[in-house]
Amino acid sequence: MQIKVGFEITYTAAQPTPMVIMLSIHPSRYADIVGTESISTEPDVPIGLYRDGFGNVCGRLVAPAGGVTFRGSALVRDSGLPDVVNPAAQQVPIEQLPDDMLLYLMPSRYCETDKLTDIAWSLFGNTQQGWARVQAITDFVHHHVTFGYQHAHHMKSAHDVYEGRAGVCRDFAHLALTFCRCMGIPARYCTGYLGDIGVPPDPAPMDFSGWFEAYLSGQWYTFDARHNTPRIGRILMATGRDAADVALTTSFGRMTLTKFVVVTDEVPAA
Repeated sequence: MQIKVGFEITYTAAQPTPMVIMLSIHPSRYADIVGTESISTEPDVPIGLYRDGFGNVCGRLVAPAGGVTFRGSALVRDSGLPDVVNPAAQQVPIEQLPDDMLLYLMPSRYCETDKLTDIAWSLFGNTQQGWARVQAITDFVHHHVTFGYQHAHHMKSAHDVYEGRAGVCRDFAHLALTFCRCMGIPARYCTGYLGDIGVPPDPAPMDFSGWFEAYLSGQWYTFDARHNTPRIGRILMATGRDAADVALTTSFGRMTLTKFVVVTDEVPAA
């Protein structure tokens, strides 16, 4: 199958403002892009690309006085298969983890393992290690937290979500991946496109989404505590320790978001 993705995002600014954007499809999906991915600005300003420490593609620019609009589009090949489910996947003992996985056991900006470790062990200490434990965590968060855009707040942490029991997709992911880290399972935050493909249409669609990946049996597996069901057409844009590492846009000065439109549509077969 093929999926057409795109966005239009507009900011206003009173003066020239440096920005970093993370709006490109992740390099792991480059081979699936049909033709080329297009990212442009209006007015036209140069964007300097670089890779961050997690391998994500980032862009640097200076938005002019008045503001800037970002537009992007791409056609992406996809298997049409749902997220992989592998109940046989095993938890890797910490002492056997590759060095670069240890980072994903540590606390981070939105994931306070120190505040949630005792809670995690009381909830999941008796679960079977490996896939079953991560799924138990995902199930718990899915039922513990109520989804709603009115609950979004950029300062909300995993501990806040646990206590407040409400949030958006990033909050579900933060709480679940923090519990995984507390249980000795490396986990990272993911952001990308996720349209309503293979599921009933959401009356309030938001095709940028946050989920998490857990490291089991030597590889990363996708889990989604908000939806808690394997999904079709997930297109990765960036990974990091938490949402602070994968912000779609970062401005170094005052800017106001005035338009945010995202599109993810399956392209009918010819």
